[in-house]
Amino acid sequence: MSEWKARRFWTATTVAEADDGFAVHLDGRGIRTPGKTALVLPTRPMAEAVAAEWDAQHENIDPLSMPVTRSANSALDKVHPQHAEVADMLAAYGDADLLCYRAASPAELAARQAEDWDPALDWAETALGVRLHIRAGVVHAAQNPDGLARLAAQVHALDDFRLTAFHDLVSLSGSLVLGFAAAQGWRDADAIWRLSRLDESWQEDQWGRDDEAHDASEVKRAAFLHAKRFWDMC
Repeated sequence: MSEWKARRFWTATTVAEADDGFAVHLDGRGIRTPGKTALVLPTRPMAEAVAAEWDAQHENIDPLSMPVTRSANSALDKVHPQHAEVADMLAAYGDADLLCYRAASPAELAARQAEDWDPALDWAETALGVRLHIRAGVVHAAQNPDGLARLAAQVHALDDFRLTAFHDLVSLSGSLVLGFAAAQGWRDADAIWRLSRLDESWQEDQWGRDDEAHDASEVKRAAFLHAKRFWDMC
C-alpha cells in the first residue's frame, strides 16, 4: 500500500498582517501548526519565507522542503509551552562549553585549539560579560556560578522564535559561546561552524576522511546554517 501524502489544495499564497505579526494565507485562509495554533510569524521576512515554501509545493506537500515553516511550527508548538525548560537546557552548555576543554596533547592540536578558540572566549568576555575558563582534558570542572547566571539570563531573555533558532545553534555546535557568536554575527555562520568541528578536522588531517561521518556532519552543518538564517528572520 502506498503511503498517503497531503496534496496541494490551494491556488494563491499570500502574506497578511495579523495581531502581533504576520500570517500566511492559502486562498485567504490562515495556516495552523500541527498543534492547531494559528501560524503567526513575528516579522514580514519570515512570513514571506514561509509563503515561498508553501507556494513552491507541487501536487504533494513535502514538509522536508519547508524548513522555515517547520522551525516556526516548533517555536509555537514546542518551545512556547516550555520556554523556561528549553532555556535552562541551553544555558547549561555554558558549564561544559566545547571551547573550554582542551587537549593536553598532542601539542599541535592544543596550539590549534588555542589559536582558533581563544578569540571566541575573548569575544564572549566583551560581548556577553562573562569569561569562561579553560580546562585541560575532558573531566568536568564547574565554571563561576555568577558568570553562568549572567549567561542564563541572556538565554531566558530570548523570545520563542529566537530561542528555537538558538537551540540548534548551541546544540549542533556543542557550545553556548559559539551559539551566541553565530546569533550576534561575530563571524559568518560557516566559519563558526568550522570552529565547532576543529577536533574532527584534526582527526581527518591525521587519519583521512570517514565518508559516513563527513556526510552526517554536512547534514548538521546545513541545519546550523538554517538556524542562523531563521534567527536573522526574527
